[in-house]
Amino acid sequence: MTDELKNRNIRGLIADYLGMTIALIVLIGVFSFSADNFLTQATFRTLANQIADITIASVGMTFVLIIAGIDLSIGSVMALAGAVLGIAVVNWGVPLALGSILCLLVGLFCGAANGLIIIRWTLPSFIVTLGMLEAARGAAYLVTDSRTIYIPSIEVLADPVAWGLSAPFFVAIAMVVVGQLALSRTVFGRYLIAIGTNEEAVRLSGIDPRPYKLAVFALAGFLSAVAAVIQTARMSSANPNTAIGFELQVIAAVVIGGTSLMGGRGSVVRSFFGVLIIAVLGAGLAQVGAQEYTKRLITGCVIVAAVILDQYRHRARRAASRR
Repeated sequence: MTDELKNRNIRGLIADYLGMTIALIVLIGVFSFSADNFLTQATFRTLANQIADITIASVGMTFVLIIAGIDLSIGSVMALAGAVLGIAVVNWGVPLALGSILCLLVGLFCGAANGLIIIRWTLPSFIVTLGMLEAARGAAYLVTDSRTIYIPSIEVLADPVAWGLSAPFFVAIAMVVVGQLALSRTVFGRYLIAIGTNEEAVRLSGIDPRPYKLAVFALAGFLSAVAAVIQTARMSSANPNTAIGFELQVIAAVVIGGTSLMGGRGSVVRSFFGVLIIAVLGAGLAQVGAQEYTKRLITGCVIVAAVILDQYRHRARRAASRR
């Protein structure tokens, strides 16, 4: 029976990846016929170089959703971390490497603060990270005096290194691989899935979930800062208005990838597929001349459809496992 259940799970995973691959191929096919210049190396190279920041942030968000949490602050944390990077390099005159380290520490601090407040006062992550969204954005405006800071020479971090692809793209792919291995091949990952499935049962089994929840939110903040370095390098500047609504894009990509908003289920690789679907959809709609409101309407419908489909798929699996 155990082998049969395992085989069913494997078949389910194959079906998930196959379904997302087919969806991606269909999107590419539709836009290839609709837009003259979509199916080109230049388009896919540009897409690959532009998704590094959202891919890295989606790794952290996947972990957060798996423990039945949510992080609404990542866009604002990105803005604050990027602002600190700009202030450090331009106003304080520190080397770019040291400024990047300060940027990462800001993200780590914000994420850890989210985690500490959530576990100390047993508050919903939605409320705490909503507060951090406002606080970090306000701090970004404060430290930059609401002005864009242009950072000399930082664009070198986003320069192509091989086949026209930038270093951040390869870093993002490495993050996806490491995140998936941590989630599926380590005790840490199994504990996160258990916490998201039934936190009380984990506690009663003698495992304290609080350090794991703290680690997850700290990781999400840290990865937001990594994304901030990448985005700042791509824009050659730190803008306090950057990444407004970025958290919604990340959540959308992760949910499209099949990670449950209720916790206990998720995959970093599938989240990456969600990022690809969002990126291809956005680029394709832009090339066919869709207005911004049309793009948002279609993207929203795709997100809702993905969630509904995932619910049906999950129910089918549960029914199959009970047979």
